[in-house]
Amino acid sequence: MSIQFPAAVSAQSTDSAANLTGVAQWAVNMMETIGAPGAGLAIALENLFPPLPSEVILPLAGFTASRGNFTLIEALLWTTLGSVLGAWLLYGLGAWLGRRRMYAIADKLPLVDVEDVEKVEAWFNRHGYKAVFFGRMIPIFRSLISIPAGIERMPVWKFLLLSTAGSLIWNTIFVFAGFYLGENWHFVEQYADIFQKIVIAAVVVFAAYWLISKIVKIRNSRNSAS
Repeated sequence: MSIQFPAAVSAQSTDSAANLTGVAQWAVNMMETIGAPGAGLAIALENLFPPLPSEVILPLAGFTASRGNFTLIEALLWTTLGSVLGAWLLYGLGAWLGRRRMYAIADKLPLVDVEDVEKVEAWFNRHGYKAVFFGRMIPIFRSLISIPAGIERMPVWKFLLLSTAGSLIWNTIFVFAGFYLGENWHFVEQYADIFQKIVIAAVVVFAAYWLISKIVKIRNSRNSAS
């Protein structure tokens, strides 16, 4: 079943994508060349290479659908398939890495104790299902959350189910926004960029807190030993 285009959207000029540049132009070219599967491929690559922003690619998939290159349903199906494929590949990376390699790597990292890794592992064992589901809707963590799921060998069918559900919600919001905003799809990017900056700021604050606490702990250990 195809979706009927709103008059305001279908009447848009075919020149509305002429001013696109960079990632946006690359994504639209791919979608116009190979259709909806191009949107799925772009999102799969976004999962593997987080610098490619889903907050740009997904609205563009909706925008391209509004121009009649493919239907809205196709855009949703293929972008969700691409999201799940990318997540599954990263899950496989985590499964290959495994707990033994993870501990070996952590043992060589400065300021990282085995105790820290054990705490993270315990947290994921308690909240892993929620982390995978909601993580698919948070910038940066969309990709990263798949790796610990693989390391901890979360049942594949549960991982895929949670990833599909979370990705479908995230993709639907942005694809629909791009579809109905048409050539004004970039308004979505502006708000998504604010959300991403908030997430990055929170990560930086947490990392700074963790680093300072580690330095204080090391100094206190040295003082007590002397």
